[in-house]
Amino acid sequence: MGVQGVNAQACALARAHKPEHFVLERVVRPNILALQPYRCARDDFQEGVLLDANENAMGPAMAPGSAYEELDLHRYPDPSLYEARERATKLRGLPHPAYTFLGVGSDEVIDLIQRCFARPGQDKILICPPTYGMYSVSANINDIDVVEVPLITENGAFQLDTPRVQAALRADPAIRVVFLCSPGNPTGTLLPLHDVQQVLDTPDYAGLVVVDEAYIDFAAEKQALKHGAEPVSAVSLVHEYANVIVAQTLSKSFGLAGVRLGLAFAQPPIVQVMNNTKAPYNISSPAAYLASQSLSDDGIARMRANVQALLHQRDRLQQALAKIPAAGAVLGGNDANFVLVQVLDRPGGVPDSQRAKHVYETMARHRGLVVRNRSSELGCAGCLRITIGTAQENDLCIALLTELLA
Repeated sequence: MGVQGVNAQACALARAHKPEHFVLERVVRPNILALQPYRCARDDFQEGVLLDANENAMGPAMAPGSAYEELDLHRYPDPSLYEARERATKLRGLPHPAYTFLGVGSDEVIDLIQRCFARPGQDKILICPPTYGMYSVSANINDIDVVEVPLITENGAFQLDTPRVQAALRADPAIRVVFLCSPGNPTGTLLPLHDVQQVLDTPDYAGLVVVDEAYIDFAAEKQALKHGAEPVSAVSLVHEYANVIVAQTLSKSFGLAGVRLGLAFAQPPIVQVMNNTKAPYNISSPAAYLASQSLSDDGIARMRANVQALLHQRDRLQQALAKIPAAGAVLGGNDANFVLVQVLDRPGGVPDSQRAKHVYETMARHRGLVVRNRSSELGCAGCLRITIGTAQENDLCIALLTELLA
């Protein structure tokens, strides 16, 4: 049985469907593969006198002149979603919108992947800690076991232990999905694409590899500023690999955290499975409209300018941290919009998790500046994760750390 509704013409636009041993139909849960997707009213007709969907013909209960009055909020969202899918596809250089899925933030994408491709109580996912916590949370919700293969953490490298990952995949056929975070959270470190390819090419591994790229635009802009030509995003692998899914979001580089719009890029059969399974109208009209505006030429230019400004502020913050005697190394590759900095027990001393917790709580409770305590994470002893703010916010952060670590 093939995937219902898949666009064969879009599939043909892929340059290859590697690896040869991968068969998607063997990974999709049988009940999902056989699913008859819910057909929405707007899938058939979008115009005319619409008396088909039990909508409120009187209009939305909002004050006249509302900013979104023209969006017809009393109607269910138009499947075109203001061309947000088409614009995201074009931005990432893929050949057809059938390669792009839109979700309610990356968290819906993560959850939906697990629901589609891992059987509750039978299958497993593999993660590489320290990493984003929602992979495990979603797995627990979906009754899926978690296999952990830690990153190489020595000297703040936070790189993939590729041989151990491959060994784990060969040893356990119940692993159906691998989650790789690049740039990592909380590590801020980009994973080289050749490491990702090695995992994708693992002989006898029949499952999927998800590369979570929430912070990828910061790494890409960093590469561009160095005049590098090599691709940094795993979206470049979607053209050839049938077993890769690349998750992204508009929350970080595009500054739309409040909109909650995530993306997944994969070859059309995978995207179609996810579309067949998702809830009807999962993307609201306001979210689609705002995403479409940000994915316009002007929006993308604004995003890149903002990213460059944040990279400048990140460099400035790092330089200031290096002058604080009891602040240790900034770990990782610094490929995101945050830094992971050690708090030492004394100038020139060792990372101190208790002192890091004290500094974090003092700043948050008594000084009104909130960072993230990550000292309990593997390889992150004594570490605070500091998001890059405005110049004024960074100045305040530097002043407080200088005082509290004196």
